[in-house]
Amino acid sequence: MIIRKLFKFENAHIVRDCSSDRCKFSLHGHSYKIEVLFESKYLDKGQMVYDFGLTKSMIKELIDSFDHATAFWDMDDKEYIEAIKRHSARWVSLPVSPSAEQFSRVIFLMVDKILSQTKMNNGEKEVKLNSIIVHETDTGYAQGDREDAYSKVMGEIDLKRIVFSDQVKNEWTNPKMWDELLSGKVFENPKPLVKI
Repeated sequence: MIIRKLFKFENAHIVRDCSSDRCKFSLHGHSYKIEVLFESKYLDKGQMVYDFGLTKSMIKELIDSFDHATAFWDMDDKEYIEAIKRHSARWVSLPVSPSAEQFSRVIFLMVDKILSQTKMNNGEKEVKLNSIIVHETDTGYAQGDREDAYSKVMGEIDLKRIVFSDQVKNEWTNPKMWDELLSGKVFENPKPLVKI
């Protein structure tokens, strides 16, 4: 069974070397819709694949990091990167160009890492990330799955090269969340309250 959780954010970027002059030469923004699709052959004690409420902590906070921020490729022009950092408190530096396709891969890797380092507490079994759909506009989206996210052909993505601005990190519930995730820390889902 597949379940889907929708997230939204507003983000600005430049996509270098694409075909459209508007996209590759001008900073511009989009109202993104991000669909996170989970799958399992099992249901938990609440008869769910994965409680949507559990996505409202780390997963939501990491995706929300891109909201009202500028995403840029860390190999872009150094003057452009410095200007973004100087004029914007919210930015995310990525090891890939911030196209919809690469956003789907980056977000897949981030959410997949969260799932792999989460201790489940309500009978969830074999919950996997199916895919990430990134709607850049109402008419265009990219959908990336596990094979895409980890593809060497599309280019490996080093999560350690993703850098969030201090403003972004300070707005998280735990400002050290990204560092802890990268270090392999195990996170635990809340335990359900026992009915009296």
